[in-house]
Amino acid sequence: MCRLSAITAKDYFSPVENILTLETMKEGHDGSGMGLILKTLGGEFEALKDVPVLSGICSRDGLAAVDSYMAGKGWKLVHTWTPMIKPVKGITARDNYFARFYDYPEAAKELSPDKKEALLLKTRLTLRKMGQDDESIIVFSFYPDVITLKEVGDPLELCEFFDLDNSPLKAKIIFAQGRQNTNYAINLYACHPFFIQGFGSMTNGENTAFVPIREFLASRGFPGYIGYNSDSEVFTHILHYAVKGLNYPLNYYKDVITPLKPAEIENRPDKAFVGHLKKSLRPLCIDGPNCVIGFTPDGTCFMVQDSKKLRPGVVGGVKGKISLVSEECGLNRAIPDRDAGKDIFPMRYDMVIVSPGAEEVKVWNQLQGWTTTMN
Repeated sequence: MCRLSAITAKDYFSPVENILTLETMKEGHDGSGMGLILKTLGGEFEALKDVPVLSGICSRDGLAAVDSYMAGKGWKLVHTWTPMIKPVKGITARDNYFARFYDYPEAAKELSPDKKEALLLKTRLTLRKMGQDDESIIVFSFYPDVITLKEVGDPLELCEFFDLDNSPLKAKIIFAQGRQNTNYAINLYACHPFFIQGFGSMTNGENTAFVPIREFLASRGFPGYIGYNSDSEVFTHILHYAVKGLNYPLNYYKDVITPLKPAEIENRPDKAFVGHLKKSLRPLCIDGPNCVIGFTPDGTCFMVQDSKKLRPGVVGGVKGKISLVSEECGLNRAIPDRDAGKDIFPMRYDMVIVSPGAEEVKVWNQLQGWTTTMN
């Protein structure tokens, strides 16, 4: 099983906190990769919140190709962050790791937010395709106020490799996954967390319903529903489709991926809609075992389980700082001074939702509605 560490807070913090949490849960990952997504950036990036950030890895030739393409399309580079690489035995350094901040082309500056998002997505997919055959260009995200960093190796060793102890990288939401490779080749596009248009997620488990989900998403005609080097990437795309594409409230994501039985639906006040949801989106039902942790564009974070509840997961913390992790020992490392008696272990019907800034934690239960609030 992979191990997951998400922290959301009102103040900026370092990804080192997530990585030390992963180290506490080390038996659950095998060094086949670590992924980081930082959202709501601080430090030197705080003044650049509206500037799209291209996160990725390139060879020397790949970086030249990126520069040529972006300049040709009118993108203007305004800031660059690159990690200070420290040699670590067993980790093979690539030529260029980067987060490159670009001002929009002049013709795009007056576009609507939706059209700007479409342009960012199109640009990311084009660059990904340009480097796909030889891995000369690997692009993880292109979006304002988000940085993504991934590499193959043990999380603690990668922390040293990227010199994160001395890095200016800070954010208010950070997701980290320590990967345990199962049935896929070691590929950085298969390393969680995954990201699309402000939505991100990471998963511990194996998505046994992957093929019908992938086929349904591919049939939607949305250009971003591609790739799938990992069977878990569909969880991010289902989230995007349900909340952005269909404009459903976040809690209905739970109803989409783990629909209730007909007799259970009858007790819901919104039973007509939930019944329609089950019939129309049946191909998006997951079979587990999965624990999914995700975030939405406004900074809301959540944890949800499959209907069998075969993977661990716990949420806890203090007002202003909440951690969503795979195991209780990881939560002890992330936020040791919390009241552990208030920890939440979501079960098969539950969805834990943490408000932006970690001000409030609520539990939505498919059978009972909102059941728990922790301020």
